[in-house]
Amino acid sequence: MAKNALVVGVTGITGNNIAHELLKAGFTVYGLSRKAGISIPGVNHIYGDVLDPASVSAAIVGLDITHLFFCTWSRQATEAENIKVNSAMIQNTVDALKVMKSMEHAVLITGLKHYLGPFESYAATPMETPFKESQARLPIENFYYNQEDILFKAAAEQGYSWSVHRPHTMIGWALGNAMNMGVTLAVYASICKETGAPFIFPGSKEQYNGVTDVTDARLLARHAVWSATSPSAKNEAFNTVNGDVFRWRQLWKLLADFFEIADPGYPAEISPLEPRMKDADQIWEKIVAKYNLAPYKASEIASWWHSDADLGRQVETFADMGKSRKAGFREVQVTPDSFTELFAQLRAEKIIP
Repeated sequence: MAKNALVVGVTGITGNNIAHELLKAGFTVYGLSRKAGISIPGVNHIYGDVLDPASVSAAIVGLDITHLFFCTWSRQATEAENIKVNSAMIQNTVDALKVMKSMEHAVLITGLKHYLGPFESYAATPMETPFKESQARLPIENFYYNQEDILFKAAAEQGYSWSVHRPHTMIGWALGNAMNMGVTLAVYASICKETGAPFIFPGSKEQYNGVTDVTDARLLARHAVWSATSPSAKNEAFNTVNGDVFRWRQLWKLLADFFEIADPGYPAEISPLEPRMKDADQIWEKIVAKYNLAPYKASEIASWWHSDADLGRQVETFADMGKSRKAGFREVQVTPDSFTELFAQLRAEKIIP
């Protein structure tokens, strides 16, 4: 039978990579976004705003969607607003799909804030590591929980299955995405090399010295397509991380070596990127001109605040993949390769020098 996937947020790091993986798996892919962005060969790009129910319904009319991949979110000033806006986004989407008698499965992508809590109380009372899917929800407001409940209810009422994925820090190919630390660190390292500034680790001592992990967007895509098509993954939530662990003090040196810059070791105090990169756009404009790079601003492709949040945590953070292994998904991604392969692609595409 035909498999028709709707990828909401197809221009982002997660949706982009999932769309590529779906095409490999033989799906017809419809990528929903508010406006034209990165064009993916083979993807049918459609346009609608998930905060506007009528526009979503109009965008998908007649498409006979069998699989939903919900890969977008909108950051708000407070968690109460996050809940209001992000709940509406997935509610409007599943409501629009009510007319689709063809629906088989829906995939929701959230993240490890499921275990750490929202930004306004981030890592204040985290769960014990390694994070396991069997752990109970934190007793605080979290828009991820509301999104899950909306999905669970819609799937039960409309007779399709679901899966939820909780990735960690995302590494992968996408431009202009808030959650992509890989591109952010590539821009930061390139600025350090060009200006002679030290490549200072911007986060906490706990992150620098502690055990952690990340998520390669390519592995997340394969995991999501697996969960959407494997009977053993129906109606389950899964952590999605590379499957190895590392310490930033080890990886930071490898990143410095790739860019042929010095690793100065941990600084005297935490040194976040956002205040240090306040002039990054002006510096990057000169780098773009000197090396004939694609004409992006640094602020368009690097997300200083999000990387500061991830690297500034003062608690240990890593997730268990045992549930996926038992269910049949056994892929592992070597983390240093996630970074260096992305950096090489960014160079090949003339994004960084």
